[in-house]
Amino acid sequence: MKLGFSPEEEAFRAEAAAWLSAELGGPFADVRGLTSLTEMPERRREWEKRLGEAGWSCVGWPRAYGGRDATLAEQVIFAEEYARAGAPPRLNHIGIELAGPTILAFGTDKQKARFLPAIARGEEIWCQGYSEPGAGSDLANVRTRAWRDSVSGGGDWVIEGQKVWTSLAQFSDWIFVIARSEEGSKGPKGLSFLLVPVDQSGVTVRPIHQITGEAEFNETFFDGARTDAANILGAPGDGWTVAMGLLGFERGVSTLAQQMGFRNELDAVIAAARANGEAKNPLIRQRIAKAEIGLRLMRYGALRMLTDADGGKLDPAALTYKIQWATWRRDLGELAMDVLGQAGETVAGHDYAFPPLPNLYLYSRADTIYGGTNEIQRNIIAERALGLPREPRGDLN
Repeated sequence: MKLGFSPEEEAFRAEAAAWLSAELGGPFADVRGLTSLTEMPERRREWEKRLGEAGWSCVGWPRAYGGRDATLAEQVIFAEEYARAGAPPRLNHIGIELAGPTILAFGTDKQKARFLPAIARGEEIWCQGYSEPGAGSDLANVRTRAWRDSVSGGGDWVIEGQKVWTSLAQFSDWIFVIARSEEGSKGPKGLSFLLVPVDQSGVTVRPIHQITGEAEFNETFFDGARTDAANILGAPGDGWTVAMGLLGFERGVSTLAQQMGFRNELDAVIAAARANGEAKNPLIRQRIAKAEIGLRLMRYGALRMLTDADGGKLDPAALTYKIQWATWRRDLGELAMDVLGQAGETVAGHDYAFPPLPNLYLYSRADTIYGGTNEIQRNIIAERALGLPREPRGDLN
């Protein structure tokens, strides 16, 4: 397992760190340190464009589409330095980490030329249309429908249905949608993967307010929404294959940046414990030590996972990562509240304006649910990584 970096890679790190420091200490100092995904959206859109102008938006992408052809090690380095610099969460993280890589893997040359440069330049923001009220972790149960309009000359795709938990849909220009395109099909068969513009009369976005007071998530309704006939990844009916390919990108390089964010959160918990004297409490000290060990183990596991990647394809062991980090961060949120004590249960502001550590606790309650619950993750590990028999399932509607 590769735990260090070459002199050339460290030079790349220095270049990235210097650029981030100059931008976040200068023209974009106002977005430095932001943790909210919904705060200052227009400034963060400008930040996305600045990253694109300097070639730092999608460093691992081919240069032809706005990237730097960065190696896997360089991608890891930039992800780490981005988090270390206190840069804001990416407004277009769905486009950068999910839509873009999926278009690279499954799109036609024409689709790549149309969509990838716009994502890299920060000009088009993306969101994800997977979950539905009756199809969350069970993605194969989607009921949103899509069909070709034979009346229109171009044979547009028409979409009817509803998606839920659509992150940052209120700021997005495009959404990729899993829809049932074959009448009477069930389960993973008969699905299509469509690229759909959000700004049209057939799409309605309604915010879902969370216990943090934010509205990162949304309900997204499709009532005769349309997209061009060419805006489909893969063949009609092959959407499940594309959808599963996309989920693999969630376990990639971004995990290291995520862990740098975790590092910042754990450091904040430690600082709070030192400030109020809880660091002298032996039980709190033991839990902090356990959190530190867990974070380091996650880092080593992610480095091993990426080191063993074969042509960008991750080892099945990567399937364990989501349940690992989600459980760790849930426990960190509980530790944060125990460190703060009663001070963590009151706010000086209004309407759920929580400080960072109580906000961490509230947000972490969802970590073991979204992106596949821990229970679903165990099934995935058992069936896809270990090859165990599938869990008995009832007939799919």
